[in-house]
Amino acid sequence: MDQPLLGGAMDQPLLGGAPARHCCSYRTLQAWLPILSWLPRYNRRWLQMDVLAGLTVGLTTVPQALAYAEVAGLPVQYGLYSAFMGGFIYTLLGTSKDVTLGPTAIMSLLCSSLVGGQPRRAVLLSLLCGLIQAAMALLRLGFLLDFISYPVIKGFTCAAAVTIGFGQVKNILGIHGVPQQFFLEVYYTFYRIPDARVGDAVLGLLCLALLIMLTFMKMSLTSEDAPTCQKVASNVVWGVATMRNALVVTAASLVAFSWEAYGHHVFTITGHTATGLPPFRPPPTSDTTANGTVVSFGEIVEGFGGGLALVPFIGLLESIAIAKAFASQNDYRIDANQELLAIGVTNVLGSFVSAYPVTGSFGRTAVNCQTGVCSQAGGIVTSVIVLLSLAFLMPAFFYIPKASLAAVIICAVAPMVDYRVVVNMWKIHRLDLLPFFVTFLMSFWQVQYGIMGGVATSGVLLLYGVARPRIKVSEHGVLVMELNSGLSFPATAYLSHMLHSRALEVSPPRSVVLDCHHVSNIDYTVVSELRDLLRQFKLRKVTLLFSRLQPSVLNVLQAADLEGFRHSDSVEAALQMEAGSDGDD
Repeated sequence: MDQPLLGGAMDQPLLGGAPARHCCSYRTLQAWLPILSWLPRYNRRWLQMDVLAGLTVGLTTVPQALAYAEVAGLPVQYGLYSAFMGGFIYTLLGTSKDVTLGPTAIMSLLCSSLVGGQPRRAVLLSLLCGLIQAAMALLRLGFLLDFISYPVIKGFTCAAAVTIGFGQVKNILGIHGVPQQFFLEVYYTFYRIPDARVGDAVLGLLCLALLIMLTFMKMSLTSEDAPTCQKVASNVVWGVATMRNALVVTAASLVAFSWEAYGHHVFTITGHTATGLPPFRPPPTSDTTANGTVVSFGEIVEGFGGGLALVPFIGLLESIAIAKAFASQNDYRIDANQELLAIGVTNVLGSFVSAYPVTGSFGRTAVNCQTGVCSQAGGIVTSVIVLLSLAFLMPAFFYIPKASLAAVIICAVAPMVDYRVVVNMWKIHRLDLLPFFVTFLMSFWQVQYGIMGGVATSGVLLLYGVARPRIKVSEHGVLVMELNSGLSFPATAYLSHMLHSRALEVSPPRSVVLDCHHVSNIDYTVVSELRDLLRQFKLRKVTLLFSRLQPSVLNVLQAADLEGFRHSDSVEAALQMEAGSDGDD
């Protein structure tokens, strides 16, 4: 029986594990265009499943794209402008059958913090992010993502979810004039609750309740061994719950249209939006302020500041984390550098159709996977749905209540607040809570500061572990000190302190056997410190013996010609050597 297509990186050799390929060979072409790996095997069943998945994801994408444009502070059509290019590009370049690219809550938040609701700058940001991401892919820099630890990621996503979710409370309540800065936003939202519009509040809370109810209905579907009639009912519930965003927004729009038709302006609606498909044109390289002042390209880039490095990096991190999660779940592999290229090219070409930066969406990827997508071609169907919405449905978006879009956003980001991760970190490794909370708290000040603070804290903890290796001390007539990790130059001072305090500064001084079987390499600083330690042990008429050195380390120490250096293959042999030397004395 035919199997669903897996990621396009299945034929990629492990690093250093296969002979080099000719630069113009077909396998090289497959590496750069993964579609060539799975397209020859495409069949009718895959087409049916991809169309079904693409339609389902498309009906999820349209309302989410409109809502995320609100988070980015942009007119709602920019959400749709950003939602269709990824489907076409990822089909050609992507290595995961499940991932869908498009606007997300986190990227919209980052975009809002950098461009301040200015569309031209958002489009330029997409171009610059894409160029940076594509350059990282060509330079094979995907390994840089390994330096962001899981606690930092979770701290950032939790803070982003709280920021985004609370930022929509004002739209649920129909409150205007609330600033964007988080702490001011909290203060003014509560301060202006008496100004809330009853219509928006009632509609927003109803939409929120309906979305939550449909979500729980989807989670409580019957099992696979249920009777046929129950399976049919479950499929219907699953379909309705999966398309809940589109259904709720459509129902809310009909309600708003009914009131507006009778001249009652009860709800805050989206209002006029640009109609039709976006023109294909080069992204702007300058901007004009409200008073007519022209802002040059250099001034815009300078205004982006460090965010210009943060946005593409977070986009890559989010998308690759999603791709790896679903690749592991569905038993296939992805190519991280190829994923970087796919996202980079999507953002570059997206800037030509007025898109702001996009990345992989966890929610829509989950829907794509659950619907049974078989290849990356499902993204084409999703993109067509978005294009049809732009071409024919934009006038209908006039009546979408902002409260309904706010409810969609809140329900989308709520699962990102994962309190269980704090409990797990407390049980497993409590120090991980430090970068988590640093990232979480600083992200409310500025998102980029949260990420940088978390990475810096993780780096300090990592370096602390290198500088303070665990040393197990045991008594065998002489002291046996076992290094439980590697030995590099930051650890020399600590090792010297341990040897002095436990052996050289006691009365009488004691000999030491240093068990080094975990040490795989040493540097010049370590060798210099060991030479000094051997001299000090000799002055006090005690010995420092080395045991279980790995061949590479032993060769270095022998080449260094350390005076008094002695080595044995085991701790027991070292103890016998020490006992023999005592007898000689």
